[in-house]
Amino acid sequence: MKLYKNHLMKNYSNMKIGGIAKEFIEIENRDELIEILKEKKNRFILGNGTNTLINDGELETTFISLKAIDYIKDENNGVVEVGAGLDFSDLIDYMEEKDYTGLENLAGIPGSVGGLVFMNGGAHGTEVFDRIVSVEIVDENNELRRIKKEDLKFSYRVTEIKEKNWVVVSATFKFDKGYLKEVVDKYKLKRSENHPLNEPNLGSTFKNPEGYFSARLIIEAGLQGKQIGGAEVSMVHPNFIVNKGEAKFSDIIEIINHVKLGVKDKTGIELEEEIIIVRN
Repeated sequence: MKLYKNHLMKNYSNMKIGGIAKEFIEIENRDELIEILKEKKNRFILGNGTNTLINDGELETTFISLKAIDYIKDENNGVVEVGAGLDFSDLIDYMEEKDYTGLENLAGIPGSVGGLVFMNGGAHGTEVFDRIVSVEIVDENNELRRIKKEDLKFSYRVTEIKEKNWVVVSATFKFDKGYLKEVVDKYKLKRSENHPLNEPNLGSTFKNPEGYFSARLIIEAGLQGKQIGGAEVSMVHPNFIVNKGEAKFSDIIEIINHVKLGVKDKTGIELEEEIIIVRN
């Protein structure tokens, strides 16, 4: 375990915004995690920060990183247990190495395995839960449990894990044989062409309302290119908000609220954030 006091969080969010945290702790194993969760009440589990907006003020939160829990344990027959801290891109690479198939549509999504499991991340008609067998979590009583997929509630970008604020420690997947390299290459290329990867961002800012695409709603409301302070609704992809250089936390919050209000006024549809916001 490594503990840092008064730690600058700016570089732990892809938006490159973040203030001084009371504590930042790097966990190396399950026992340490349970010990810290019992001790710290105001805590936040930080993945890769790819969809997490962090306030730029003084933060009373204890941030806990699971990046060191990044193992892959192959149990044969396509069953693979993966630590929550593993980069999802490394899991895609492992699938190629082992000729496994099942999650290629998610190639290029940034983030950790734990982060994608926490929110049931997905793309192009595939969700991470499509291939999950079970998830190992620490629950609200700080008890380590392994829960079968059929005993978990989950839907589009929502899981029981997220709703109950459990901590993902690992996930077990079941893959078939037949890695689809052409699918991985296609979606990686598509992301590089259609997403503003050269500017700080948190990926899709809003969930897609049922039957609609947030990006299309934002365009129809005339909000693409809107700027507030250092924040902009991206001209590359309107469901991305980008940091043009010196954006503040307040800029991002203000532009999010502006987009939500504009879309509701135009269409009557209320957008819901997909990103995670840490306010204090």
